[in-house]
Amino acid sequence: MSLAFCGNENNSVAYNVDGGVLNNGCFLDALNVVPHVFLLFITFPILFIGWGSQSSKVHIHHSTWLHFPGHNLRWLLTFVLLFILVCEIAEGIVSDGQSLHLHLYMPAGLAFMAGITSIIYYHNIETSNFPKLLLALLIYWVLAFIMKTIKFAKYTEHGIGPRQLRYCITGLLVLLYGLLLAVEINVILGRRYVCFADPPEVKPPEDLQDLGVRFLQPFVNLLSKATYWWMNTFITSAHRRPIDLKVIGKLPIAMRALTNYIKLRKAFDDQKRPQDTAPQGPKLIWQALRKAFGRPLILSITFRFLADLLGFAGPLCISGIVHHISKDNRTIQQPMTLLGIYFISSKEFLENAYVLAVLLFLALLLQRTFLQASYYVAIETGINLRGAIQTKIYNKIMRLCTSNMSMGELTVAQICNLVAIDTNQLMWFFFLCPNLWAMPVQIIVGVILLYYLLGISALIGATVIAVLAPVQYFVATKLSQTQKSTLEYSSERLKKTNELLRGIKLLKLYAWEHIFCDSVEETRSKELTSLKAFALYSSISIFMNAAIPIAAVLTTFVVHVHISEDADLSPAVAFASLSLFHILVTPLFLLSSVVRSTVKALVSVQKLSEFFSSDEIGDEQEPRVMLTPGSSNHNQNRYQAVVSICVVLLTMIVGQVGCGKSSLLLAALGEMQKVSGTVTWNSSMFLAGVNSMTNQKSERASLKRGAVAYASQKPWLLNATLVENITFEMPMIKPRYKAVIEACSLQPDIDILPQGDQTEIGERGIILSGGQKQRISVARALYQQTNLVFLDDPFSALDIHLSDHLMQDGILKLLREEKRTVVLVTHKLQYLLHADWIIAMKDGTIQTEGTLKDIQNSEPELFEQWKTLMHRQDQEFETVINASMTDLERKNLRRAMYSREAARTEEDEEGESDDDDNMSQVMRQRATIPWRSCGIYLSSAGLLLLTVLLLSQLLKHSLMVAIDYWLAHWTSHVIRAKTDAIARNCTIVQVRDFVCVHSWYLSVFSVLCCLGIILCLATSVAVEWTGLKVAKELHHDLLNKIILAPMRLFETTPLGSILNRFSTDTNTIDQHIPTTLECLSRSTLLCVSALGVISYVTPVFLIALLPLAVTCYFIQKYFRVASRDLQQLEDSTQLPLLSHFSETVEGLTTIRALRYEPRFRQRLLQFTDANNIASLFLTAANRWLEVRMEYIGACVVLVAAVASITNSLYNQLSTGLVGLGLTYALMVSNYMNWMVRNLADMEVQLGSVKRINGLLKTEPENYEGLLTVSQVPDGWPRQGEIKIQNLSVRYDATLKPVLKNVNAHISPGQKVGICGRTGSGKSSFSLAFFRMVDMFEGRIVIDDIDIAKLPLQTLRSRLSIILQDPILFSGTIRFNLDPEMKATDEMLWEALDIAQLKPVVKSLPGGLDAAVTEGGENFSQGQRQLFCLARAFVRKSSILIMDEATASIDMATESILQKVVMTAFADRTVVIIAVSISPTLCQCVRRLQ
Repeated sequence: MSLAFCGNENNSVAYNVDGGVLNNGCFLDALNVVPHVFLLFITFPILFIGWGSQSSKVHIHHSTWLHFPGHNLRWLLTFVLLFILVCEIAEGIVSDGQSLHLHLYMPAGLAFMAGITSIIYYHNIETSNFPKLLLALLIYWVLAFIMKTIKFAKYTEHGIGPRQLRYCITGLLVLLYGLLLAVEINVILGRRYVCFADPPEVKPPEDLQDLGVRFLQPFVNLLSKATYWWMNTFITSAHRRPIDLKVIGKLPIAMRALTNYIKLRKAFDDQKRPQDTAPQGPKLIWQALRKAFGRPLILSITFRFLADLLGFAGPLCISGIVHHISKDNRTIQQPMTLLGIYFISSKEFLENAYVLAVLLFLALLLQRTFLQASYYVAIETGINLRGAIQTKIYNKIMRLCTSNMSMGELTVAQICNLVAIDTNQLMWFFFLCPNLWAMPVQIIVGVILLYYLLGISALIGATVIAVLAPVQYFVATKLSQTQKSTLEYSSERLKKTNELLRGIKLLKLYAWEHIFCDSVEETRSKELTSLKAFALYSSISIFMNAAIPIAAVLTTFVVHVHISEDADLSPAVAFASLSLFHILVTPLFLLSSVVRSTVKALVSVQKLSEFFSSDEIGDEQEPRVMLTPGSSNHNQNRYQAVVSICVVLLTMIVGQVGCGKSSLLLAALGEMQKVSGTVTWNSSMFLAGVNSMTNQKSERASLKRGAVAYASQKPWLLNATLVENITFEMPMIKPRYKAVIEACSLQPDIDILPQGDQTEIGERGIILSGGQKQRISVARALYQQTNLVFLDDPFSALDIHLSDHLMQDGILKLLREEKRTVVLVTHKLQYLLHADWIIAMKDGTIQTEGTLKDIQNSEPELFEQWKTLMHRQDQEFETVINASMTDLERKNLRRAMYSREAARTEEDEEGESDDDDNMSQVMRQRATIPWRSCGIYLSSAGLLLLTVLLLSQLLKHSLMVAIDYWLAHWTSHVIRAKTDAIARNCTIVQVRDFVCVHSWYLSVFSVLCCLGIILCLATSVAVEWTGLKVAKELHHDLLNKIILAPMRLFETTPLGSILNRFSTDTNTIDQHIPTTLECLSRSTLLCVSALGVISYVTPVFLIALLPLAVTCYFIQKYFRVASRDLQQLEDSTQLPLLSHFSETVEGLTTIRALRYEPRFRQRLLQFTDANNIASLFLTAANRWLEVRMEYIGACVVLVAAVASITNSLYNQLSTGLVGLGLTYALMVSNYMNWMVRNLADMEVQLGSVKRINGLLKTEPENYEGLLTVSQVPDGWPRQGEIKIQNLSVRYDATLKPVLKNVNAHISPGQKVGICGRTGSGKSSFSLAFFRMVDMFEGRIVIDDIDIAKLPLQTLRSRLSIILQDPILFSGTIRFNLDPEMKATDEMLWEALDIAQLKPVVKSLPGGLDAAVTEGGENFSQGQRQLFCLARAFVRKSSILIMDEATASIDMATESILQKVVMTAFADRTVVIIAVSISPTLCQCVRRLQ
């Protein structure tokens, strides 16, 4: 058939120009081609030449520089223009019929090409900053506007009106071309690039000049914003290199925490101005949040409304398509002819099935775009709000009165909860907020449409959903409650596991592993009981999510069929209703989440309100708590002081514990509430006078002071390197730094550390001892270049050598040489000789002050008392032996560092091997799904559960398809039967037969639905029970592996790493993996079944499926890698942020003393921005995925719709199957989205399984022996004779021996001392008795039995050891002495009496059943060591080994220990290990060196 522009009919009026050229419709259309051809010819050469060279010299992100006025409006108008042109093309094709009038759609096609070209051309010119080339667009808009206006005028002149669709389209095009022309003229007026003498110079936004800003969402064009096109490069590059903070760069200025904080602070200030009506408390916060962040939220809600309304296009279009193809008369009516061309009405246009398919495709694209835009804007607003609130909390902390914390009103944990939990609750509330407004609209519109389709039965179906919604809310509430109880049991289990791991060495030496393991298992069983309840409610929730739509549809159709005999249950009605029910169920499911989130947000705002209203320094208030003097808590007492401190003096403050020494310093710093008096600082910022200082708040005058270097009584360290802790934001001055290190005796400690002073010392200096922390804290104060230094009891945790060295080299030499004023609080009275001024305090007042000579004259009694104490301390200094506490500290540090280094070395070796395997292999591993971990997880469930799980899932989804297929079969068959019956004028009997058939279909449908509901319950229970079984098995296996593991594991693996397997990883396996597994299996099977149904209905769909599947594969492949990196980055950036908050709260006094608040605020902003940008990129990545999956889903719908329509029209495909195919096609995009998202989540979560499995591969110690337990004599060892023959020992087969060819003989009852330098192998010698080390040569024979032949449990249970670190466990004193519960009370009291602890324990409430806190913190160090001695005595073994047991106790305690060893252990063999010859060692019969 020949093509012709004006049609190929003979004698066509289309060529008739008798009434004038402009009165010919074909000529009018030809005229409209001119502007489009002009634009295409003008712009193509420019675009192909590659105009895009940057004329501006400013270095910018080339493709994101937006600066022409009306940018967003232009893009919007272009999108609308393209949509109208698509409608014009479709209208031309539909109205053309068979005569092929090209002029009806070819001009529109050219206009569509020109529209796309115009926006591409504009984008290139804009990014190239060459506006003069926009003249071509100006001419185009003018021409297009004129041509369309002529066409519109001629249509009006010939009486063509709004009833004809083409008339309406032409009118809209005139309007759009006019608006685009106005936008172009506005650009000329704004940029003055023509017709003006001097055009203004335009600079890009400041953000884009900074190449560090890589989050480009605010700057890119509207299309890129909507589709997240700018993320393509970012996500694909994640395959080549992992995403870190360098890759994601900085936040744009408008999104930074500081910008948002300023916005929020302004909103708060605006609320506070009118005093009479100013809102208070939570209301103030809500109004400030609304004012600061309300506008973007309204935008998000608007997008959500549009998305939800467009969502109803799906069911309506399905109804229209199925209705159209099921009509008897499918012939296209002859369109009316005017101006020699054809016209059709809007109604005729929308009755065309293909038109509806295209409109459905476009509506889906638009709906998904609006929905993702709504999500993005809401989450971005929430993240910005979180950053602003965190900054406000931090600024409040900086002004907090420290007495609030010391009096227990605020704790570090509460403040950290505000930051970690409450700010996140607010963020999630903002994210879910649009649902609050959108849900009612969605429900109302859905019910109205259902009523329109089904009548009264729709309301009954909707009522079923509405009635079950509160049940869903109840289940969600119960889930929340069980989660809380699970968390409590989990915390208790972790506490016990932590104790087990910290004391693992002792537990192994005493053979008590299984006792503690059983204790952990007991708590775990309680946790599992709670987890069962959690699993039950989870399975009910999953079941209801799947069952409610089935129940609603079943109820509706049953009622609909029974209400009237002639009920219309055509495929069009049935499948449109099915889609509407799916839409209607969504908001009701979300209801529980939204309500819970709203309640949590209200509680969080209440907490924030209370926090923001807490006292600040500088507030004048009477103290609320007044206690009598003498309490040890100095912040709760009144103190009175009148004191003057002169410049360049060493002032010492002395007095008993609790007399107010520290309070005097804090009051001077303005850290305490003031009742009366003043604090004055002179112009040089030195302390001049402190008058009448009392409890609780400082004078505003103190705020004018300068920086003071302050070392608090409790050392405060940052989670940073050692050098950063000392220099503390000050520039590095090498000579000064070396002098400070020398003065604080830190060099030997630094030498032990693997990276020297660049070693990270962990949060709160976790790897250091008390003395080491104290010296670093003092070193910081010495290093600061302030005129004034406050040292609060710096010698408390130091031994006499270090104290003296610090006093001489640090305070008397370094500080005096620099002429700095020093105020020193101390108990070391021997240093009073060096003081220029002494302040003696008693009961919160100053007892006396002056020089030592003045006090000798004025207070002789006090001076004599001091003299006696000074003499005692000097004696202690002379008698103390070189093996000081510092040596022990350094030994412990060396051990800790050895462990960490060994672990790090292993990691490095692994890393090197990875490098050898080359980078591409590592990247390939990152891209592959961890199937092995998945296999381990599933195999842990057992074969039976796994079979039930797989079968139930497959049966359930097969049944779901069967239900929908039966509905298609039923509606098609019954309607066809009804039509035939009416056509043949059947009798009443035949109609009755038809009704019977109708009810038979309904019965089968009901049975299938009921089976579907039962299987929904079965699958949900199977998934949760599988998760529970795996959780139980993996934790049990892990715990048993860990307690049986050799000590080498605990020495080379950081404790936190092992504890993480029991905390974070176990929690993931307990609660997260089952839910993700269920979602993943459900979305995957739904996706497969949907695609299967579509392919069954229209096999031609399989051709289109291949490219779509390939696209999907690559999208998910790239997304998973990027998503995993971004999730890990978000988690890793949150830890430093929370750590910074807790560090700031703990070191608030030090920070404020040094006036470092601005520096710490700046660090907070960096941490907050780092966390926020990771969250924003993760959000953008999720939107990137969802938009693409939604668009692929829309393509699936289009292909399925066109294929099924064609199949139905030409191959007589059943209308029910068409409805079925389209209903499934609509849901494909959702299923694909969830499938990929859950796959990414599952990949991250399976990392927990992989890490736990890594520990499960640990080889246990060999607990078996050549002898059985029954073959070992009952009382062995009775004599305690030890023969060591040619013994060689090493820690591991890969390490060098630590003992070589040792021979010794120890007679029964003999006391043997072993001494030697650190690292000489003394402790290894003691561990060899317990087979804790590898004895690769020689043997140890005890009472004629080679210990290598004994079962390990038996050997260790028959010997006793006292370790240098006293370890106590939380519980009772009885439990700590005898966890096996074998000893009688008399035996326990006897042991306590021997250890000199009987009076102490008798005085405690409960006696033997008195509580011991974690680590035995409620006892002193010496008492803890004596408890360990009593524990060893309770065992009554013939051999006792003391491994440096006296190293951490004072002289008095050591003398007690000496007496005990010689009397109570007189008849036992005792091996004593010490660093050097101590008094205890002197009493030994033999000494080995």
